[in-house]
Amino acid sequence: MAQKWDLGRFIQTLDYFEAIPVVSWIQHMIQPRPNPQADLRQGQGSDRILFDFSNPSHDISTTWGALDDVVMGGVSTSSFQLSDGKAVFSGNVSTDNSGGFASVRTRNFDPAIALSEYTGIELRVKGDGNRYKFLVRDDDGWDSIGYSHSFDTVAHEWIALRIPFSSLIPVFRAKTMANAMPLNAGTVRSLQLMLSKFEYDGALNPKFHPGEFRLEVSSISAVRDA
Repeated sequence: MAQKWDLGRFIQTLDYFEAIPVVSWIQHMIQPRPNPQADLRQGQGSDRILFDFSNPSHDISTTWGALDDVVMGGVSTSSFQLSDGKAVFSGNVSTDNSGGFASVRTRNFDPAIALSEYTGIELRVKGDGNRYKFLVRDDDGWDSIGYSHSFDTVAHEWIALRIPFSSLIPVFRAKTMANAMPLNAGTVRSLQLMLSKFEYDGALNPKFHPGEFRLEVSSISAVRDA
């Protein structure tokens, strides 16, 4: 039996990401929100830690929020919560109502993060065997082009994944944008983790299975030798 679409969660999602300009302006006038921010610490060598979930500098719920297929009528659900020195992206992904993706995304960094001195991003993750996506945006638009990289996880094993900025694929709603400019690493506006039934341009994720999922993340860093 198909699940019903949740209008309330749809509105909450748009509110969190400030995708309703008039409502966002009123809320800022009444009670300004804390600026979304990364940890921005110096890591080993020349690396720069963006998020150290083993020792976060602030409440990640002010920066990271769920962005699931409810925005397109789907019923998938996800969350991103701290647990035992890591952040856990978990939930249930469903293909009901033509859905099929769950994700967590940062609200737009204010100010943008300048990473032009770096060549890529390192994720330290432990997954469940699913294929996930990592996306970076250099535009503060709600529905802007994202620069994507698909990665496979090994069930129950920690891996260090280095993603060169040069390998990121510009996409808009899972469609590749062949004429898009390369990512401007000097103005990184947001980051996103996603589990989707789609790869790109209508191709299916070969490792996708609907149901429960879990991706643990210990850190996200900018690196100079990706």
